[in-house]
Amino acid sequence: MKTLLLSCLFCFAPIALKAQPLERRCGWLSNPTPANWFLADRSGDWTISVQGGFEAQGMDKINLQNERDYVRTNGSYGYACACLDVVTKRSGQSWRITKIHGFKQLLLKQCLEDPALRRAPVCAY
Repeated sequence: MKTLLLSCLFCFAPIALKAQPLERRCGWLSNPTPANWFLADRSGDWTISVQGGFEAQGMDKINLQNERDYVRTNGSYGYACACLDVVTKRSGQSWRITKIHGFKQLLLKQCLEDPALRRAPVCAY
């Protein structure tokens, strides 16, 4: 029994090591132009998607439904306050959200009143 337990432990250990931690990141979610998405939170600026290039898995989870808490800055493009449950990757100055597991739009007031966040975005990054 002990040998079987140890065998199972070694079989599943590589899977457990590959699991990436899920982070909750909250701040200004910006979509200034087509397919360009960014999140500015307390830590800094995160790239979620770049037109013609990188795109995080799970983009379909972003669902901005509350029009009162969405600011249009460029036609239908703009920004909102949101929390995302994500997997991230940091490499030097490049910070990316690589996978989105969950999304919740917040009231604009929550980001506006958070002293740890910069002011709301007004244009493309």
